[in-house]
Amino acid sequence: MKSILISNDDGYLAPGLAALAEACAGFARITVVAPDRNRSGASNSLTLEMPMRVRTADNGFLFVDGTPTDCVHVAITGLMDIAPDMVIAGINSGANLGDDVLYSGTVAAATEGRFLGYPAIAVSLAGRNPSHYDSAARVVTALLERLESDPLPGDTILNVNVPDIPFDEIRGIRATRLGHRHKSEPVIKSTDPLGREIYWVGPPGGEQDAGDGTDFHAIRNHHVSVTPIRVDLTRADQIHQITEWLPTL
Repeated sequence: MKSILISNDDGYLAPGLAALAEACAGFARITVVAPDRNRSGASNSLTLEMPMRVRTADNGFLFVDGTPTDCVHVAITGLMDIAPDMVIAGINSGANLGDDVLYSGTVAAATEGRFLGYPAIAVSLAGRNPSHYDSAARVVTALLERLESDPLPGDTILNVNVPDIPFDEIRGIRATRLGHRHKSEPVIKSTDPLGREIYWVGPPGGEQDAGDGTDFHAIRNHHVSVTPIRVDLTRADQIHQITEWLPTL
């Protein structure tokens, strides 16, 4: 029987994690390893200067006092007796569209699975206070059924966003590219009870590059967005230009 490692960035008590585990249980033996609390925005950070503890919840989920990347790394390299066939992260509470993937702990968990050699999927439910986790779970089921008949290459990472609407209202599923946002809003400055200055990171910028073909456009039009992403950040088209530009030492 195949094996799937499941993680997230919302923490082991998140409703999306339970929905994802239920959706995957019919396809493979599942192992759930998730953070002990909400670690949204953790990106690909690893805990390097302190030990981590792994505990077991009442439902059998394992939870770690670390980041989403920690969870996947510890699971694959130290907890699992048999390596997983793939890694799935989610179902995230809120979208991970466009530039969000640079900060997303959900996408980072999937990326770590890919770093360690396994195909990976990140799944997010796009809404301010999302509730239709069953819709996203059914999308995961459809993707797993497709993977059984037509597997993707081992270097695949899919960033999946599902509109927060009833499943019957979803208009289809589209292959998309990442869009882009305007720059983030300014930080919010305040003071703590002792009068010391504190700062809150401002909200993300609105849609900028969000036309037809982008993940933003798909979600806005009630489609599931599936974006293939990669971990190689090299801008290959500029290598020649930078070679010519570099000074002589």
